Amino acid sequence: MAEKAVSEKALQYMELLNRETGNRHHTDTEDMRQYELLRAGDPGAVDEAVRMFSSSLPGHVSDDPVRNDKYLFVASVTLACRAAIAGGMEAERAYNISDLYILKMDQLDRVEEIRALHGEMFAFYTAEVAKLDKKAVYAKPVVLCLDYIYEHLHEPIRVSSLAEFAGLNPSYLSTLFKKETGVSISAYVLSKRMEAAKNMLKFSPYNYAEIAAMLAFSSQSHFTRVFKVQTGYTPKAYRNRFYRR
Repeated sequence: MAEKAVSEKALQYMELLNRETGNRHHTDTEDMRQYELLRAGDPGAVDEAVRMFSSSLPGHVSDDPVRNDKYLFVASVTLACRAAIAGGMEAERAYNISDLYILKMDQLDRVEEIRALHGEMFAFYTAEVAKLDKKAVYAKPVVLCLDYIYEHLHEPIRVSSLAEFAGLNPSYLSTLFKKETGVSISAYVLSKRMEAAKNMLKFSPYNYAEIAAMLAFSSQSHFTRVFKVQTGYTPKAYRNRFYRR
């Protein structure tokens, strides 16, 4: 039977080597400060993260310096993602940011580039959390609904489906949602669809019919009519004015 990769013998040997060489890891308090600052949207999180990642104590997980930093990057972005969610960011958005940064990191082959991207990642998460309304602390059923809506903008969203997902009566959920967010469920869903549509018009090559279909509008004409009412622009006029490659 093959020897386990992590055994008591291996752990004791590593502890002996670290004592002899004076190596140690950051303490939990030292390590978590950067994520606590990020969760609060404090810009100081960036300087703290850069300092910690470039110190001599972040951890030795590979003899190859580039691979070592890549492993540490993945660990750091995972904790940063969790901290951002704890700070109020929509979970799916936080996960998507994490995925994009890991994909970008995977293309790099120099320590300097990986560390620069790590600082950028922390700055991005921190800025996103700082923009959130810190007064908005919602009940768990409402948080579940917000996440469900974010993940299902591509399909019709019914109050009955949300209520079943949150484990509440539809009427009670509607009342609770409006009390806590200040808007009805339908108004919130529409605002998120408009937000997604504006981003797609600005940053994607999709045509208006494709955007309408992706955001669960019944037709392109319906999408155009609603978009004009909500923004004051037709989709075409909005794209012409705000499109950026």
